[in-house]
Amino acid sequence: MTQPVLGFIGLGVMGEPICRNIMTGSGGPMIVSDLATAPIQRLVSQGAVEARPEALAEQADIIFLSLPGGPEVETVVSMLLPTLREGQILVDMSTAPVALTRDLAARVAARGCAYADAPVARTRAAAEAGTLAIMVGADDATYDTLLPLLSHAGEDVLHCGPVGCGQIAKILNNMVLFQNVVALSEALALGRAAGMEGERLFQVLSQGSADSFALRNHGMKAMLPDTYPEQAFPTGYALKDVGYALELARDSGLSAPGAELARARMDLAREAGFEREYFPVLARLAGRDSV
Repeated sequence: MTQPVLGFIGLGVMGEPICRNIMTGSGGPMIVSDLATAPIQRLVSQGAVEARPEALAEQADIIFLSLPGGPEVETVVSMLLPTLREGQILVDMSTAPVALTRDLAARVAARGCAYADAPVARTRAAAEAGTLAIMVGADDATYDTLLPLLSHAGEDVLHCGPVGCGQIAKILNNMVLFQNVVALSEALALGRAAGMEGERLFQVLSQGSADSFALRNHGMKAMLPDTYPEQAFPTGYALKDVGYALELARDSGLSAPGAELARARMDLAREAGFEREYFPVLARLAGRDSV
């Protein structure tokens, strides 16, 4: 069988390594597009071809998106819609609101194309290594088509249900993570204030029922050394995602006070000037009610 032509729009911190891993792993042709020239140049040097989004949509059979959030996804999908042809698959690997995802899927379906939401979890290092968790919302046939390609970017490609369910899983995954990070920041501040060394505290917690991915990564690798690089998952992005969780809660007629607390702590970090820093930077403000 002829390999499908692949397209990838959005080559940021996560998008570039995802694109590279899918391209090199599949061995198929890859067309790329982004506002920045540097990632395009790197991928072209590895065999990709550059094109504007509309031209990419005319040529690619499967189009991947990795964009900052819902507004960007809506803008790009609206740009692509007039040139989509029957049988194409559009795969959104961004994190976007559930309601928007389902609306865009319906608009894409009206063009005779399939839509999948496939947001990713884990770290930038996992994106580079191709060991992401990818949460897919799609019908069975579309998932089966995408699985071999997504497996080059993720070691856990999880079918969450129909369109929208990938976003539900990702948004709630992040909501739980954010609340864990808030709890860890409080534990670290309280432990130190009471006279316990932070590294020893986290080592002990990791041996008990408080152990978690957040503790071993966000806690031990960021909070303890007090290191929050800008090229990781920034506070501004985390605020966007917790906002999606609260939007989902409102749409479902439920309250989410834990998510509200996480948003309040990240708002405090943003007000302190940490919008671009890795979001566990909220630990610097633990125990404080204001900047």
